[in-house]
Amino acid sequence: MQLYVERGFEDTTVADIAAQAGVTARTFFRHFADKREVLFAGASELQAALVAALESAPPEATPMEAVAAALDTAGDYLGENREFSRRRQAIINSHADLLERELIKMATLARALADGLRRRGVPEPDATLAAEAGVVAFRVAFGRWVGPDDADGRSLRQMMRDDLTRLGEVAAGR
Repeated sequence: MQLYVERGFEDTTVADIAAQAGVTARTFFRHFADKREVLFAGASELQAALVAALESAPPEATPMEAVAAALDTAGDYLGENREFSRRRQAIINSHADLLERELIKMATLARALADGLRRRGVPEPDATLAAEAGVVAFRVAFGRWVGPDDADGRSLRQMMRDDLTRLGEVAAGR
């Protein structure tokens, strides 16, 4: 991250990153497919944590309540370091290929949540609708949380919950 901020994403090489980390480029490639993946490290762990939270929601939870439980986990996981998240997102927002990679990660997360909902017995299209709606609330809340506003002192977790509630209101025409 420090190199990306100082030099820019395009002007930072894998050799630069490896040298900064005190490893060889070969070692770098054992951990990351390319320099873009440095910005998405932890995505599979986050996905696993969200799916686990969704699956451990009470059996009587509605699909959206189960998704909300997953988003609570995301808020706790990602909401620890707002400044880091702001810097990371600024780098991603400034490069089309990084934005594309982020959208792919979000689509993968939505599929994993929908799979988790189906395992809970939620039929289609409800499982996919709930999962996709949850990811939309995630993205909107995260974008506002890392934005220039102070989020009114709300945590990322609370912003995600608020956006899920607002999404329901918008869908109901309120």
